[in-house]
Amino acid sequence: MFETLSNKLQNVFKNLRGLGKISDANVSDSIREVRLALLDADVNFKVAREFIEKVKEQAIGQKVIQSIQPGQQIIKIIHDELVNLLGSANAGLELRGHPSCLMLVGLHGSGKTTSAGKLARLLHKQGRSPLLVACDVYRPAAMDQLETLGRQLELPVFVRKGEKDVLRIAREAVEFATAEHRNVLIFDTAGRLQIDQPLVQELVRLRDLVRPEEMLLVLDAATGQEAVNVATHFDQALQITGVVLTRLDGDARGGAALSLKAVTGKPIKFVGVGEKPEDIEPFHPERMASRILGMGDVVSLVERAAEAVDLDEAKRMEEKMRKGQFTLEDFLEQLRQMKKLGSLESIVGMLPGGSEMLQNTDLNKSEKEFRRMEGMICAMTPQERRHPQILNAKRRQRIAKGSGVSVAELNNLLNRFNQMQQMMRKMGKLQKMMRRMGGVMPRF
Repeated sequence: MFETLSNKLQNVFKNLRGLGKISDANVSDSIREVRLALLDADVNFKVAREFIEKVKEQAIGQKVIQSIQPGQQIIKIIHDELVNLLGSANAGLELRGHPSCLMLVGLHGSGKTTSAGKLARLLHKQGRSPLLVACDVYRPAAMDQLETLGRQLELPVFVRKGEKDVLRIAREAVEFATAEHRNVLIFDTAGRLQIDQPLVQELVRLRDLVRPEEMLLVLDAATGQEAVNVATHFDQALQITGVVLTRLDGDARGGAALSLKAVTGKPIKFVGVGEKPEDIEPFHPERMASRILGMGDVVSLVERAAEAVDLDEAKRMEEKMRKGQFTLEDFLEQLRQMKKLGSLESIVGMLPGGSEMLQNTDLNKSEKEFRRMEGMICAMTPQERRHPQILNAKRRQRIAKGSGVSVAELNNLLNRFNQMQQMMRKMGKLQKMMRRMGGVMPRF
């Protein structure tokens, strides 16, 4: 999402790193480029102006720390101000009720229903017992979608199809939650194509009835500056407690994310980074600022890996590799484990210098290659995956045809896998030899 902004800022930083000293002239030139980059990213012009004034005020006349280059100090000032602009610190959910209530509001198409399912999954993983409540009585597909999400997540959904009284649905949902010992209710409310009085009044009545601890506004990042206007209107009517920003993995310019906190005073609490139920992240301003400035976000990457990777399975795979028993079936499992981390672009983007790497590498080609490898292995029988040496010419023709590749591409995969296996066996033998040597070597 922030790719264009990130690239422009990094070009500014290249010039800053070469500064021998801080002066009014070189600071003004660099700050002007930063301002243009922010405006091009659709950041609110007042927010961009205030941001630039703060950076300039701190940068000019700044005493240079001897161990740090002048340009690096300005980069640090920009980073710190960007963190402040995004909200300073992570703002978590405040759920203290018995049961707690959480309302999701927003315009039609912003991603409320999907976000409700994602939040329910996240809360369930944190040890809570969520109940999804379908309160969109105007769009039947919303109830069906919420039920589908509930089945997929194996979480209960409270639905009263045919009932048009939202307050009655809410009262019955609270009674049901109490009886079933569900301690968090997530209300998926109705939306409109634009804010209107009937929508607002219905949401106000629902709010007054359930008294939610969290009133979360769901906004589509692709709406740009309009998202800030929508947030302002909803906040005036409902006193929202925070924002869920969806489609942060898209090609939006990022202005909404950078402007929301400064304009509304309300924090971004979560961001949607994909379509899968697990594709939601708590919003950390410092981590996001580091991503935008090309400094990476290793902490989030490690957290994502910890969630996606089964440690017992990883140990088992390590043992098989060490013994030279790694098969194509195991390789397929590793490919699927890696896919759980997200796209290669998102993974590389979290590494320090990743955005620069993305400019010079065609990751789409690599993604396609991984999918083709997965397709070839899936076209094999379990026996063929475990014992690829049985793959004669006839079998190879069948597999190539079944996976839509040429026999030459299949042969290339098998040759590379064979080389990898040989290398693993050599490493396993080397480890054994080193252990034996360690047992007899004298101590000095």
